[in-house]
Amino acid sequence: MAARRARARTWQEVEPGPVVLVTGTEVLLGERAVDAVRRLVREGAPGLEVSVLDAAEYEAGQLAALTSPSLFDEPRLVQVSGAESSSDAFITDALAYLDDLQDDVTLVIRHGGGQRGKKLLDEVRALPRAVVVDCPPVKKDSEKLDFVSAEFVGAGRRIAPGGVRALVAAVGSDLRELASSCAQLIADTEGQVTEADVTRYYSGRVEATGFRVADAVAAGACEQALGLLRQAVASGVDPVPIVAVIAIKLRTMAKVAGERGTGADVARDLGLAPWQVDRARRDLKGWTPNGISFALQALAAADEAVKGGGRDPVYAVERAVVRITGART
Repeated sequence: MAARRARARTWQEVEPGPVVLVTGTEVLLGERAVDAVRRLVREGAPGLEVSVLDAAEYEAGQLAALTSPSLFDEPRLVQVSGAESSSDAFITDALAYLDDLQDDVTLVIRHGGGQRGKKLLDEVRALPRAVVVDCPPVKKDSEKLDFVSAEFVGAGRRIAPGGVRALVAAVGSDLRELASSCAQLIADTEGQVTEADVTRYYSGRVEATGFRVADAVAAGACEQALGLLRQAVASGVDPVPIVAVIAIKLRTMAKVAGERGTGADVARDLGLAPWQVDRARRDLKGWTPNGISFALQALAAADEAVKGGGRDPVYAVERAVVRITGART
């Protein structure tokens, strides 16, 4: 029978174990997972002794010295960073330690991705008591929206769906900046954070983003959409993500258009959040199935143009905006 592999957890699910492996390229989430382990272990052992090792600079024998049996069974935590660039000596010593785990030691290994140290990672995953935390990159817009919502839930605060979308649109894809922006809004506001709150704090960044362009396009407001598009381009926003955001909105509208039932039921069937279904239904007012189909075709042509198929990406997006808004009855 194959060895049972440790279940991969998210950083929110992390808990202490004799060995904790934190993998993945999302730096912020990896840092949070490691910090959470250290905090949880220290809660049960205020006098915890913490040692930090850099796997890339590791020299033979260091791990054994830090994990050797303690005379007084004092709890210890050994935190290893940079395992994706680890020295041969670290891999050798770590593999040896896995065969002789110490009850009073928590070994936390941070691996930022790649094949270096694969044998060690496989051995850790095969340990029945190991805790494996996966921190993959947050790329999808839905994942960024979920991240912002979770930040507010974790702080015991609420943010309106429109506020979530506006914040992601204003700040962009950098997770650390998103987290910092959430913390600022939580500290500087009271009650539920609304879209107006986000606009007030980030007005210079929100007004000319892809989400605002997409909203104007869905509403059939051609002049407004073109104005926002030109502002976005003037502020340095690349046409490619603008087209991508418009595509997300139109595809969501297309998915929801043929569905019946409550927002919650449709959301469950389509893998969307209920508020996304409600917003798509509002956006669909004034649209016909033929109009949606034409809009998607026009956007596909613009997508090809901005990715190298055309001479003038900005003109391609402007042309698509005119054609799409014209398709709304």
